[in-house]
Amino acid sequence: MTAVNFFSRWRVRLGYLLAIVVLWLARPTPHSILLGAAIGLIGLWIRAYASGYLHKQEVLTVTGPYARTRNPLYFGSAFLTLGAGVAVHSGWAAALLLFYFAVVYTFVMRREEWELRQKHGDAFAAYAAAVPLFFPKLSVGKEAAENGEGFSWGQYKKNHEYQAAIGFALLLIGLGLICWLRTR
Repeated sequence: MTAVNFFSRWRVRLGYLLAIVVLWLARPTPHSILLGAAIGLIGLWIRAYASGYLHKQEVLTVTGPYARTRNPLYFGSAFLTLGAGVAVHSGWAAALLLFYFAVVYTFVMRREEWELRQKHGDAFAAYAAAVPLFFPKLSVGKEAAENGEGFSWGQYKKNHEYQAAIGFALLLIGLGLICWLRTR
């Protein structure tokens, strides 16, 4: 459980170091930035949608996108990572991003699963048996679709999900600056 705890606690700080290395390796073009931004917008939308349902540390959220995957925020983050990998236009940088995401979020999801099992017991076990860990299932039962609260902008704000959009925008601005400086 030591690696799980390490990555759960240090993922953001490690992400800053990774960002420096990725930006140093980046060779963006206007086309790669636009394509990466389009892919990243899909991830931001998924994260925003999921965040509007999530009541962290309050209840076991099983409706909305949580009826399709237990980790819609991380599924959205995968699109953000892929978008960033395309935008940087560097095989090494993209490989580092994808490797970081795969390793760190595998541990983070394991940690969160353990915490949810401890807190919600049989309810989480039933949920985990019915809903995949990461890749969403295409259909959900009628009960899952109708049960619980809907999307809430208030919950989106409470979860500070706008920070993901700000971070991605800053990345794109940084890549645009690198692209501009390389053409001068």
